[in-house]
Amino acid sequence: MIHKETLHPTLGRVIENIENVMVGKRDVSILSLVALLADGHVLLEDVPGVGKTMMVRALAKSVSADFKRIQFTPDLLPSDVTGVSIYNPKALEFEYRPGPIMGNIVLADEINRTSPKTQSSLLEGMEEGSVTVDGNTRALAKPFFVMATQNPIEYEGTYPLPEAQLDRFLFKLKMGYPSKSEEFEVLTLAEKEKPIYQLESVITKEELIQFQKEIQNVYVDETIKNYIVDIVGKTRKHSSVYLGASPRGSIALMKAAQAYAFLFTRDYIIPDDIQFLAPFTLPHRIILRSEAKFEGKTADDIVKEIISKTPVPVQRSISR
Repeated sequence: MIHKETLHPTLGRVIENIENVMVGKRDVSILSLVALLADGHVLLEDVPGVGKTMMVRALAKSVSADFKRIQFTPDLLPSDVTGVSIYNPKALEFEYRPGPIMGNIVLADEINRTSPKTQSSLLEGMEEGSVTVDGNTRALAKPFFVMATQNPIEYEGTYPLPEAQLDRFLFKLKMGYPSKSEEFEVLTLAEKEKPIYQLESVITKEELIQFQKEIQNVYVDETIKNYIVDIVGKTRKHSSVYLGASPRGSIALMKAAQAYAFLFTRDYIIPDDIQFLAPFTLPHRIILRSEAKFEGKTADDIVKEIISKTPVPVQRSISR
């Protein structure tokens, strides 16, 4: 999609900064920043080597956030994610040693390679903003953003994410291969030192947190709320769908639209925002019937069909 509107002057610098490293991934850059602003999380699903890890590293550097990386493996334990209490013989008490989930921006690399028990250790942090270790609940630092990656090709020895955890990701994105000209530019950038090492922050964590608060003031007209409810409601009634998107999906779509509007210097949402964001917000929250899968249908197809058949609201005056 070509974004014709003017980017927020400060947040636009974040996008430009990421594009110094990521070539031809403007939509993914914008959506990743939208998810961060909306206090959501992102699941990146694509083949190896297309820049998934580089994207989250560039985002973390751009907002001067504390970056942590968790490499998920079959033998990873929940305590390897959340941290553990270790007895200190000098102090005669247990001391908490924080795990990598205690960062601001956490890369959960190859999340489908670890056991469901370890995957679920991310759930509380993603949903509640806290983790419980040895009966003690500890708040996570703000901002807190998880970008998980998974390889859709290699299924042997993997554990598909359960619906409950998929539902906690604001967006599910794909990077895709670069075009010939883009890949040529990638080679030029990589010819010498990797550009990620030259990247500097353009905003502070405090500025980011303030933007997250301001986004809550973006106006959502009743016609837009009805539009969201209509689209999400149709995912539950569609003949090809076994389980449609939950109310959490409706909230996620609205919050994402607020952040998206704010990024493009608007203090209100328009129907175009919903149409652009729904294909990234809803498909991973939908389970298709077996016969629909057999016919080759995908959740993405269903969402696009629903959007095309749902009447676009005529918005009332924005003045209030």
